Amino acid sequence: MAAAIEQLRSAAVPVPLIGDGVDDWLEPRVAAVLRRAGIKTLADLTLRVPRRKRWWVGIDGLGVAGARRIEDFFAAHEDLTDRARALLVTSAPSDVVPWEKIVVPYEVDGTMGLHRAPRASCVLRANNDYDAVHAWLSLHEAPATQRAYRKEAERLILWAIVERGVALSSLATEDAVAYRAFLRQPSPRARWIGPAVPRTSTEWRPFANGLSTRSRAYALSVLSSMFRWLIEQRYVLANPFAGIKVRGAKLATLDTTRSFSEGEWRLVRTVAEGLEWSYGWQPSAAHRLRFLIDFSYSTGLRAGELVHATLGDLEVDAHGDHWLRVVGKGSKAGKVVLPALARGALDRHMAQRGVPVTPAKWNPATPLLGSLDGEAGITSKRLWAIVKRFFATTADVLADTNPALAEKLRQATPHWMRHTHATHALQRGAELTTVRDNLRHASLSTTSMYLHSDDVRRAKQIGGAFEAPAV
Repeated sequence: MAAAIEQLRSAAVPVPLIGDGVDDWLEPRVAAVLRRAGIKTLADLTLRVPRRKRWWVGIDGLGVAGARRIEDFFAAHEDLTDRARALLVTSAPSDVVPWEKIVVPYEVDGTMGLHRAPRASCVLRANNDYDAVHAWLSLHEAPATQRAYRKEAERLILWAIVERGVALSSLATEDAVAYRAFLRQPSPRARWIGPAVPRTSTEWRPFANGLSTRSRAYALSVLSSMFRWLIEQRYVLANPFAGIKVRGAKLATLDTTRSFSEGEWRLVRTVAEGLEWSYGWQPSAAHRLRFLIDFSYSTGLRAGELVHATLGDLEVDAHGDHWLRVVGKGSKAGKVVLPALARGALDRHMAQRGVPVTPAKWNPATPLLGSLDGEAGITSKRLWAIVKRFFATTADVLADTNPALAEKLRQATPHWMRHTHATHALQRGAELTTVRDNLRHASLSTTSMYLHSDDVRRAKQIGGAFEAPAV
């Protein structure tokens, strides 16, 4: 016994190693919380703690007190942080990475997928799921559409591999049902949910949070469409997402509440007139913003159509009517009427940019919506940021006098101007078919959704028709 005690006295004091489990060094309650969040080793934990403030916020059940005890542990073992940084360089990449960095193991790449169709009948050259989905994505030329669809495919293929351990082409209906639940609350959070950072960041995650009912329904719709296409190409035999619905999700329709009334639009436009004088906007930025909202409102253009429009797309027909040729959704060519409001806004915008107003002197490649530092155009993402900044400014201005409109403005996007265009055109007497053609809707029923009545007017008229009897 004495010899054993003496041996313990002379033994080296144990030190934590980067690969040790969190249970080995942290109190059981804290370790259990970390493990539920997918943080199983000191390596997992060390890579989180030093990288940003309030690192514990995304870990359910940890809290400030628990986080402080973990930080005290690291303060007592400072070399763990250095070893963690070295691990960043030498370790394999995270199992959850962006689409362009995915390296799928052979066992789950779909080469031997359970639901693969016979190779001889497939019309795709792709021999694995990643390449097949990439072929599907390449069908969609619009950058915004491709990004949106890639996001859904990216999430599913990562989930299939990491959480289910199967290939995309091996997913069964039961897997699709499980994925529907996963979208509501992706877990473990540390693996799937992260801040809004560039896709090149080590902190990138596929989700910013769990998805709403509407977003889950959209995701499942996209994935079902993707599998239908893969079936048509004879790549797979079955669609695991067929018939998978989200409870409470409404049918996909235009949300016509996402528009401004006549009075609301006048208030918005009034704020726009004073951006440089009252709200600190750079004059050139204020001029461009006024063109952007006036042109979008009066034409009903989508954001992507506006940023791609050039002077060469403008034309005047034999009757003297002005038009803008556009390529819309599904790469469909069409043309949009340019009313006086749009033409006046464009003339002012050209003059402010130093572009000749006379068509004979135009460079056909000059974009209608220019950057502030030259004749180059801007991206859809930049347009989105400009309009959101303006709506936020307007919301701040109206917060005290019209809180309802201020809250509405904080939710608004550039697409609201297209909805507002359609609503106002119909309210002012434009025929349904005219608005349909200008918006380039495939169906008249889509345009008819804008024929919503004004709730205030409806309440007043029905109230007047059924007044209480005089007493």
